[in-house]
Amino acid sequence: MISCHRKVLQNGLRLMVARLPHLHCAEIAIYLKVGGRHDPVGKEGLSHFLEHMLFRGTGDYATTLELETAFESLGGSVNAATDADSTCFYTRIHPRHANVGIGIFASMLLRPTLAGIEVEKRIITEEALEDTNENGEDINTDNLSSKLLWPDHPLGMPTVGTLRSIAAFTELDLREHMARYYVPGNAVVVVAGDVDPEAFFSACELSFGNWRGQAPPGPLPVSDVQNSPASLFVKDPDSQAALQFAFRGYSRHDRRIMAVRLIRRILCGGGSSRLLMSLREGLGIAYSVNAGISAYEETGCFAVDLATAPDNLCLAVEEVLRETLRMASEPIGEDELERVKRGYFFDLEYSRDSTYEIGVRYGWGELMDMRSDIEQDQEESSKVTGETILETARDLFSPSRLNLVVVGPWKAAARRKAEKLLQRYEEEFSRACGKPVPGI
Repeated sequence: MISCHRKVLQNGLRLMVARLPHLHCAEIAIYLKVGGRHDPVGKEGLSHFLEHMLFRGTGDYATTLELETAFESLGGSVNAATDADSTCFYTRIHPRHANVGIGIFASMLLRPTLAGIEVEKRIITEEALEDTNENGEDINTDNLSSKLLWPDHPLGMPTVGTLRSIAAFTELDLREHMARYYVPGNAVVVVAGDVDPEAFFSACELSFGNWRGQAPPGPLPVSDVQNSPASLFVKDPDSQAALQFAFRGYSRHDRRIMAVRLIRRILCGGGSSRLLMSLREGLGIAYSVNAGISAYEETGCFAVDLATAPDNLCLAVEEVLRETLRMASEPIGEDELERVKRGYFFDLEYSRDSTYEIGVRYGWGELMDMRSDIEQDQEESSKVTGETILETARDLFSPSRLNLVVVGPWKAAARRKAEKLLQRYEEEFSRACGKPVPGI
């Protein structure tokens, strides 16, 4: 069994220990509630750039090499990630050395030198260029869908930033952003593994007890306004067309989120899922189909991604929309729903052996006020009924929430046909479901 221990330091820093005595490794993670949506206008990518800069040396470890080898000597391999609304620094580590590892993280967060900005700009520029075509246009379907979903808002901008914004970053930008958001009340430290809670809490207090900072400003709120399907087509000389169906979703605190998790599994949860059986096994027009859920404080997205030959573009659009309409208009059978639930239960059980997943559950969950035990998720999912799935799908897959992004060597005739399929979906949805009732 997992035992969870929590402590809050006087400066507001939250500490979490998920005790996993059956494992032989541990995972330390530090979560901060700052990401792309917190970047100032004109300085897109600043949160991501700052995350990278903390690896370039500290007051105690002068170079990237010294910092990396310090973690490796403890059995670790340090990494980090920045998304729309959070940043995470994490490492696997030997449980005996977790208390030492937290001291290295403290050096990164509290004593960074921020040296080598121009070198890092070149690195991040290369990362940003991976998302552009030969004309300098963005070809990342996630970025393009975000632009459709949240235009003129930081959530609609690429987390990595733009070539212009990356080139303009200064050390002052970094230090101001860090002073604003890298504060103890905006952070959670978590360790998952066979680690003694009190010893870890003491190590954190020693390393982070003098950390100070005021509460950060809140993010710019989103206005979710959409009345009909939208689409965006971008040319790219690839051999396949990349498609993303991005449905405007729900906030992370919406009571329908568990139903949405199960809907994702029904559509794309494995070899027997509906879209895999249809697009791959039935039609043979896609190798893989994936679905993902993004849930923020006040909005979200449910996205379906696939790649197919340009000649199959319209058939793929038609088939995906046929399946989402089916989800919204036909009750799911009890056998299928129970099979999907069982798969979810098993995955929850498997997560007990993953220090990373447990760290996310208790660290990111604490940061976002969404912390729940595995048993709570099992109980909540067991209560989801076929009627709940149908009602949620009827709202989620409404045409007024639909955005289609296509990137690849598409032809004008295919684009026109795909746009007509979106119009037809609107008509068929109205006939099959009527107008969805918001907030069901």
